[in-house]
Amino acid sequence: MSEYDVINSRLSRLDTPDKATGRALFIDDISFSNMLYGAILQSPLPHAGIINIDTSAAEKLPGVKAVITAKDVGTVKYGVSPARYDETLFCQDKVRYVGDEIAAVAAVDQATAQEAVSLIKVDYEELPAVLSVEEALAEGAPQLHAEYPGNYTAQVHQEFGDVKAGFEICDLIKSSTFVNKRQDAAFIEPPGCVAVFDLHGALTLYSSTQVPHYVQRTVAMVTGLPVGKVRVLKPYVGGGFGIKASANANELAACFLSMKTGRPVKMNLSREQVFKLCRARHQFLHKMTTGVKKDGTLVSLEHECYLDGGAYSSFGIATVYYAGSLLGGPYKLQNMKYDGYRVYNNKPPCGAQRGHGGVAARAAWEQQLDMIAEELGMDPFDLRLKNMMQAGDVTCNDLNMSSLGMEECLQTVQDGSEWKKKKGRLPKGKGIGMACGFFVSGAGYPIYRSDTYHCTAIVKLAEDGGLAQVYTASAEIGQGSDTAFGMIAAEALGVPLSDVRVMSGDTDMGVDLGAYSSRQTLMTGHAVKEAAEDVKHQVLEVLSKELSVPVQDMSIKKGRVVFHRQEPDFSELRTRYIKEHRGWTDNPKDEPLTFREASRIAYLARGSIVGTGKYKPHELGGKYKGAAVGTSPAYGCSAQVVEVEVDLETGQIRIEKMTDAHDCGLAINKTSVEGQMEGSLSMGLGEAMFEEVKFDARGRVINADLAEYKIPTAVDMPPIETIVVESNEPNGPFGAKEVGEGAIMPTIPAILNAVYDAVGVRIFELPLTPERIYTAVQDYHERQKAS
Repeated sequence: MSEYDVINSRLSRLDTPDKATGRALFIDDISFSNMLYGAILQSPLPHAGIINIDTSAAEKLPGVKAVITAKDVGTVKYGVSPARYDETLFCQDKVRYVGDEIAAVAAVDQATAQEAVSLIKVDYEELPAVLSVEEALAEGAPQLHAEYPGNYTAQVHQEFGDVKAGFEICDLIKSSTFVNKRQDAAFIEPPGCVAVFDLHGALTLYSSTQVPHYVQRTVAMVTGLPVGKVRVLKPYVGGGFGIKASANANELAACFLSMKTGRPVKMNLSREQVFKLCRARHQFLHKMTTGVKKDGTLVSLEHECYLDGGAYSSFGIATVYYAGSLLGGPYKLQNMKYDGYRVYNNKPPCGAQRGHGGVAARAAWEQQLDMIAEELGMDPFDLRLKNMMQAGDVTCNDLNMSSLGMEECLQTVQDGSEWKKKKGRLPKGKGIGMACGFFVSGAGYPIYRSDTYHCTAIVKLAEDGGLAQVYTASAEIGQGSDTAFGMIAAEALGVPLSDVRVMSGDTDMGVDLGAYSSRQTLMTGHAVKEAAEDVKHQVLEVLSKELSVPVQDMSIKKGRVVFHRQEPDFSELRTRYIKEHRGWTDNPKDEPLTFREASRIAYLARGSIVGTGKYKPHELGGKYKGAAVGTSPAYGCSAQVVEVEVDLETGQIRIEKMTDAHDCGLAINKTSVEGQMEGSLSMGLGEAMFEEVKFDARGRVINADLAEYKIPTAVDMPPIETIVVESNEPNGPFGAKEVGEGAIMPTIPAILNAVYDAVGVRIFELPLTPERIYTAVQDYHERQKAS
């Protein structure tokens, strides 16, 4: 039985009626009278100098209203991190990948805009291209950015403890290499926007973004408009997963075109352009060496990582840090050394995707831990339990485990999967594997250096009583955050969710850094809770004066005012309320004093009742270079067991069952938590089994659609058991913390370990295609015969 009235329950999401009936407005549903349509000219070459751009034919095409290039919009550099602003809206001197933006057109319809783009003539001087990490780092390789020599976006060199000394006392040292593949997020809705520049010199941008705040700042910086004259509104969004977590050229071009024409301009990307935009998962090459004592105690980890980054930085400077820092937990590890290299090349830029930076690293290490457990004769669960951190522990790289339900996750997933009955007892071709995961509950610091609050929130009571309106600039992108905030506000106020209305996704509503790094439940939830408590206190203050009852002797619960001592005579207040509502059929009669009455009385005494809330984390992390990346006010964790069947004749893998336990601190909406867990498992399964963005020798994506780029469907998904673990995070609102990304972390290594259990061969490269599995098994048998 929950101690709460609203949260920690199962409620329908606030956006369900709109989405179920087709009333939800996505970016492609938004239009204005006199609206123009935009299109972008993208480079057909991976690397080339720009000799000349001739737009005259495009400008003469009937229906074309504007054509813009770098000479029209300037070359203000932007990006994600100010430390690596390396992009301009349009290329001026050279292009760096197939898809790099050169010009944009606005016309009366989409067909005319596309035709105009085709009429722009660009003279190129083709340059040698580098399409891999190895080519980019080779001696004498072409350089993508003169200011970043060697084609390094960033290098990270960190050591905590003494790794070499640690290895000297180890009884077993294990090394392995692991590589994943570049991914696309495969969201249903491609990015799109509508820019409207009005007669007062103000710009409004409607965008399918995850981060209205960061887009607002980038648009202001690049266009030169005051930030107060830039407003970003986010409609319903058809998925983001990290790729929509920064401003893109589409948005900026639409803004400039609207400013030039004085008319609204809509620009949507095609599916092929989504693959060119990319900003999704990097390809990682991880080399890891782990040393342990013979009893399984972890001693040292040495880790080297190369990131195939593409032509621009995007999130890459953070990604390369995350790839190392997130291995600091959840295990006790005194010695850790990390050398990370994020490398430029002539492919579309990679960025952040669900489980930013940590997914491939976790897969590499969790598989290696299973290899160590096998050599030591230990059960994989026992090895992890022996080394598990506890709440209150601090990692060697200064990450604080303020709560950590990892042991409970392991125990419940072990029992839920019947691990002990199955491990080592399954027939040939069937296997069972496990792994753990660990992720942040929001980045500890904003992307730009600032003391800004990470979010603000407003709760305003309707002047007539009975409705609490929540205003937040947060980003509901399908994950259920609006519902979570509504439930938090309702719980804090003491009213049903039906008495709360949530409005979000508008930069005019305040500051919110957006939906990334699994931050909103903890951070925005804090601000909403504080604002709701502020409103509640104001109402109780008025009641205290009217009824001569101390504030501390009253509370609000289930929409009713609760008096903890003797109930006062509130008949005069009720009479005043009813007199204002003569003829109304729902006036209160014999029931307790209602919140609706109390909030109306508060308005009559004070005017509009408005509560405000804010949140930014306390000081986090160490003082070493890069210490900010990986810090968080809390960490989510998870454990997972996967069962597979492998056809030894073909190499085909079938996932039979997945059991996942995740510590979310406290589940605000249990159904949404389970949905996020299932979504993470689905994405992890796809990355493990199918997904790979493929290129030809000219740097062109050759599977740039959802027919050739394979993702899991309902047919591929096995039965999933989700187990919610609640550790009561002290830094979270009502004890809540992340669930949006952490649950993906164990999926790939659990599958890898299960496949090994089924076929007896370790696989160190993704995806697990039938060809790869079959070849690995045959090679193994050939080696066995030869020996």
